[in-house]
Amino acid sequence: MKESATSHTTFVIVAAIVRPVLNLLMNKKWEGLEKLPAGGFIAVPNHCTEIDPLVVAHMLYNQKRMPHFLAKAGLFKVPVLRAVLRNTKQIPVERSSAGANRSLQLAKEVVDEGGAIIIYPEGTLTRDPDLWPMRGHTGAARMALESGIPLVPMAHWGAHEVFPRYAKRFHIFPRKTSRLVVGEPVDLSAFAGRTLDKATLTEATNVIMEAITGLLAGLRGEEPPAQRWDPSAHNQSTHGRFGERGGASEGKTARKSGPDNIIGDSTE
Repeated sequence: MKESATSHTTFVIVAAIVRPVLNLLMNKKWEGLEKLPAGGFIAVPNHCTEIDPLVVAHMLYNQKRMPHFLAKAGLFKVPVLRAVLRNTKQIPVERSSAGANRSLQLAKEVVDEGGAIIIYPEGTLTRDPDLWPMRGHTGAARMALESGIPLVPMAHWGAHEVFPRYAKRFHIFPRKTSRLVVGEPVDLSAFAGRTLDKATLTEATNVIMEAITGLLAGLRGEEPPAQRWDPSAHNQSTHGRFGERGGASEGKTARKSGPDNIIGDSTE
């Protein structure tokens, strides 16, 4: 994607500040970079800590792919940050259906020009007590199926040790390593020609979440849970912050003794 002079300059300035900080906070190991498409694509990573967007953006920027996120509309009201977000063509996301549709249209325009859009299909930090990907929203699946844009799963692990979910400070020592792996584009050909109703989008989203979870399982060297965490089954909010003590501890109890769970972003 050809960035404007303002966008390019802003990215350079932000990267000059953020990259040294991230390099100071943690080591990095990136795998599968050759799988990034040459043209525009949708990246769908897991989400377990607030600094995840910086981790993904760092990787993409180093590959000369400018990162564009679907960001909460409220962030565009914050002084200084608002200018940075607008100048780097980040995309505001509103909770209303009309606002969500506008966000998806803007995202399509970025990708059509060869850009990379990052969508967190979980919509917020995972509520899973063991930080596995939880139930996904359908916005990424809808965009990919409507447009034919390649959808690339990603998973990363380690940044949560540097800045745990809802933490108030960084944990630099002992030094940690953030690992990130890029997977093959998700094959959604089985859904071609189907009506994009709720059932189809949910099924496609499940395929996407399975791809992300599989990559994360490889990084962690562990088996993921048999059932994906569903916040609604545990009386947890699907957006915004939730009580770490109550939410996480209740989640662990529910996973052990509660009913089976079934399987995003705010554009569902």
